[in-house]
Amino acid sequence: MNPPSTGPLLQISGLKKSFSSPEGGPRTIVDVPGFSLAAGAQLALRGESGSGKTTFLHLIAGILAADAGSIRIGDLDMAALGEPARDRLRASAIGYIFQTFNLLQGYSCLENVVLGMAFGGKADRSHANALLDRVGLSNHGRHYPRQLSTGQQQRVAVARALAKGPRLVLADEPTGNLDRKNARATLALIRETCREHGAALLLVSHDPEALGAFEEVRDFADINLAVKEAAS
Repeated sequence: MNPPSTGPLLQISGLKKSFSSPEGGPRTIVDVPGFSLAAGAQLALRGESGSGKTTFLHLIAGILAADAGSIRIGDLDMAALGEPARDRLRASAIGYIFQTFNLLQGYSCLENVVLGMAFGGKADRSHANALLDRVGLSNHGRHYPRQLSTGQQQRVAVARALAKGPRLVLADEPTGNLDRKNARATLALIRETCREHGAALLLVSHDPEALGAFEEVRDFADINLAVKEAAS
């Protein structure tokens, strides 16, 4: 488990990201003057589809390079790193739960979780099995993703995200492809396992039911000036 801390785990300042618009000029998608998340905290960001929520998470995770600003995760600035160093920081400190799961279809459930550890420098099959057991899939380690239900696939994705003991878990509409019953169960599982592992959780969603499960919810438009500018 990660050690408890009262200081910010994630500290963002002056973060900007633009893409080319169909008209040919730049279009600002993310413009976040400041944002922070404490170690072990759980926060949901509310935002409509196309508002830049996924881009925001991709910047934090180092999947995308920022145009400007800083993204401090602990003592390191993700935005100041080159791609190989961003990959290493993501592997060591961040777990990512995708809406579309992003499981490797040619690998078993156990192998998907083990690979999540391997990217961080070590692979522990016994720990991977323990995580699958924790998410209710103790008898599914040899199954392939295509042999699982949608809800079960998302549970594998949760186990994979926690496999390397991340300090921060990012969840991008993690219940968007699930029915209501599975959505509630999966969301509760994500929150419980993050607490158990001492990981902070940042979830983005437009689903009122998912957002309603969190004690702390903020509007993405309140932190992202690009949303306000697009609406004006």
